[in-house]
Amino acid sequence: MSRLYIPPTCPPTPPTGYLDQWIPLTPIEEMEKTDYDVLIIGTGAGGSAVLWRLCEQLVASGKRIGIIEAGDLLLPMHAQNLPTINVERYVQLFTNPKISIPIGKGIPDFPAATLLYALGGRTLFWSGVSPRMHPSVLSKWPLSLKEMNYYYNIAEEVMNVSRDYTKGSSITEVLVNRLRRGGFIEAAGFPLAVDLAQTKYGRIHSNVFFSAMDLFAYSLNRRSFDLAVNARAVKVLHENGKAVGVEVMNPDKKSFFLKSRNVVFSAGALDTPQILLHSGIQGRAIGHYLTNHSFLMAHGVLDRADFSELLGTLGILIPQTNEQPFQIQLYGPGVDFWYSYEEPPLRKELEVRFEGFGIVESRFENQVYLNPNIRDEYGVPKIQIDFSYSEKDKEIIDRVAQGIKQVSEVIKAPLITRNGQYDLCLMPAGQDNHVSGTCRMSLDSYDGATNPYGEVFGVTGLFVADNSMLPPMGASNPTLSTIALAIRTADYIMTKL
Repeated sequence: MSRLYIPPTCPPTPPTGYLDQWIPLTPIEEMEKTDYDVLIIGTGAGGSAVLWRLCEQLVASGKRIGIIEAGDLLLPMHAQNLPTINVERYVQLFTNPKISIPIGKGIPDFPAATLLYALGGRTLFWSGVSPRMHPSVLSKWPLSLKEMNYYYNIAEEVMNVSRDYTKGSSITEVLVNRLRRGGFIEAAGFPLAVDLAQTKYGRIHSNVFFSAMDLFAYSLNRRSFDLAVNARAVKVLHENGKAVGVEVMNPDKKSFFLKSRNVVFSAGALDTPQILLHSGIQGRAIGHYLTNHSFLMAHGVLDRADFSELLGTLGILIPQTNEQPFQIQLYGPGVDFWYSYEEPPLRKELEVRFEGFGIVESRFENQVYLNPNIRDEYGVPKIQIDFSYSEKDKEIIDRVAQGIKQVSEVIKAPLITRNGQYDLCLMPAGQDNHVSGTCRMSLDSYDGATNPYGEVFGVTGLFVADNSMLPPMGASNPTLSTIALAIRTADYIMTKL
């Protein structure tokens, strides 16, 4: 009998380190010891795009990049990607006042305003609808259409924007045809930021709906950077017309001073001007030209017999045109625009949700400003908002309402009342979550807070890369444009490093 061979016992290979969370974090105490080349404030659409572009282009440069988030870790991906989330739970999570802080309760002119502090910001919950701004809007921006299209292409590629999500869905195809025959010739399936690639060869594609977490993932796998959460920026530090860093506070209200010769604010169109104003940054336009969309909503019902057995999903965009100063989005059927493990029931009637977004004029008197008499827990003056619709805005609201009614007739979906509400409603100001313009870019400091690259007038090395940078934005969802401009700002910053 041959002698048995028993191999020697080998201990498991020890890990190189340990993670306490699903993303590497750096203590704010450690970040205080580093002199950064670029420090980003905010982790939503703009901040994550700046981070991704820097990490992509500066792989082996040795440049030091930091990014901080006022909130905590919340979700590792877009909420709609979570297998435990359905539409009802999604709404319950997003509207939880612990997550979407209802600051509008204290702002009469902007009653639906909310703030969301979490890694990834609002991209954890956004619709994903990603149209480009209409050329008539872009013609008013301080950069060429050719250059903007270049950055749109980059943004659409990294966000996986396409119209494939609704492709082949009979309900979308039938209604698009009805709309085009009825005069809405631009109607088409949604341009959505969704990854529809098949999982194969070991590469996972389960993260369908895009969020800032996708950009963090790309960045992590390109090069190192420091990320701190629960780090509230309270003041920009600047000396002799140059940015030198940021004062940050942790939940215990202890102050830290992070040093950087380039600071990028991506804290959102309400928080970014708040911090700049609190820091004594001088600029006539900072906080002014606050813009949003007038937002109208309605519901209608389609006859189930008009459609084939396999419905698919309904997502149609009727975009802004030269003649139409608004866009209309159609969702359905019912709450089944997306679902994971639920089986949609067989319905006799198919509900359609209409969302209309009207252009709002960019006016100096619409503004966010500091209330010196009320401070938050970090000692920063709270914001107040002056906002009203102009007569032209009201005319457009009327046109949006008429447009929704016309679309309802064309697609044969009569409007209905739901939950005791009117069949067509103007939503409270701020409900659109498209606030922008409060640090808008311009060629002139008289009517803009930043130059065309997002650098704040009068403070070298201080940048803005979020919705607040947008000049007039037309009727489109701003996220794609914000990401495109943030990538452009990152490219400009790299020329200065």
